[in-house]
Amino acid sequence: MMCRIFSLRGGLLAALAGMVGVWGFAGCSWGEPRNAATGPTNADTYPADIVAPYHGPVVHGVDTQTLTGKVMCGYQGWFGAPGDGRPDHNWQHWTKNWGGNFTDGNVKVDLWPDVSELGDSERFATAFQLPDGRPAEVFSSYEKATVLRHFQWMHDYGLDGVFVQRFANGLKNPSSLRHCNTVLASCREGANRYGRTYAVMYDLSGLPGGRIADVMDDWRMLRRDMTITADPAYLHHRGKPVVAVWGIGFSDHRDYTLAECRRLVEFLKQDGCTVMIGVPAHWRELRDDALDNPELLKIAAAADIISPWTVGRYGDPAGAERYAEQQLKPDLAWCRQRGIDYLPVVFPGFSWHNMKGGPLNQIPRLHGKFLQTQFAQAWQAGATMAYVAMFDEVDEGTAIFKCANAVPEGERSQFLTYEGLPSDFYLKLVGAATRQFHGETNAAAWLTLRNR
Repeated sequence: MMCRIFSLRGGLLAALAGMVGVWGFAGCSWGEPRNAATGPTNADTYPADIVAPYHGPVVHGVDTQTLTGKVMCGYQGWFGAPGDGRPDHNWQHWTKNWGGNFTDGNVKVDLWPDVSELGDSERFATAFQLPDGRPAEVFSSYEKATVLRHFQWMHDYGLDGVFVQRFANGLKNPSSLRHCNTVLASCREGANRYGRTYAVMYDLSGLPGGRIADVMDDWRMLRRDMTITADPAYLHHRGKPVVAVWGIGFSDHRDYTLAECRRLVEFLKQDGCTVMIGVPAHWRELRDDALDNPELLKIAAAADIISPWTVGRYGDPAGAERYAEQQLKPDLAWCRQRGIDYLPVVFPGFSWHNMKGGPLNQIPRLHGKFLQTQFAQAWQAGATMAYVAMFDEVDEGTAIFKCANAVPEGERSQFLTYEGLPSDFYLKLVGAATRQFHGETNAAAWLTLRNR
């Protein structure tokens, strides 16, 4: 069975001098044929500990009872590789075409992960070679050991935790659901083992109209079968478990309606949740990437936390500063007047050259200055929390986990580097900003980290 999940995150950029329009995109493909040389797997059924309550080790670290003072990351967890234990036996999210191999011209990612710390069973060779002639390897999010390693990095660098993405369009697809459940269970274990926190984020992108009940049914399953909100590491805020719904009110011709979105928000609130909604950058003004529909403002007023999507809405530090003045500060004031929390989104850069053919390094990282500026603007505006897009998204070049500087060279596929910075630079930067939001350091400690 095949399933393809699209997440068209946003609209055509306007008022960014000298820039081409950027559409935030996230895709998920299933059903690519497997290389027979990898041999058989035995993962056609769930392991017993996947859709079940967690009974493993628990380490108490970050305060899981509040979002205030936290910097959270988005965790896609959508990568797969032949031989990783999935019955699909394919390259998932690494390649553009269904049934395609991981070869020059068919690559979907712009950053190359640093897999030097991963064990032998966690690394999967591709058709590419590194500059020194070794096979270029990647990872699979289906491998629990790799997800646990990511949470160990979060612990080691002082990151609070993640919103685990859950793709609504695949909730009725067995292959997609198996992958999402496996990754969620691994994140749950990682958060408990390393004293981090996590919450579920439903991405509605690609969901057909009339299918909002799929999300409700899935949430009931997570609470019933995994007892997810009773888990010690699950994020709570205002005394209730947090659940996020991303993709409300975008003007990119989605099939589901605002009425359906409102019904979902009301359902989750009635179920005793603190509800966060992911909305367009111009949600409050009902323009550009947002629907021109007052119903969006009614949904926003009913939410507990509002998080506008900013990836691609500005492209340099000056643009980030303008956005903070023109959008972030008025947004924050609107939310405060209504007793709603505000979670600004920051991102390190953007590039989807291999996936969509846009310019390589379309929004440059500038050795960390771009991300640092956004953190500084959010903090100085009075934000008490922040969301980093994303921890692991190499597709659009927004990842902050360890990525390589020694990358393959292809004739048709090109890859970014971390500009010669250490592979853990962005983990350090986000960790330093997190300490600032915790109130542990003064601003200079992380405002100047990029220069060290």
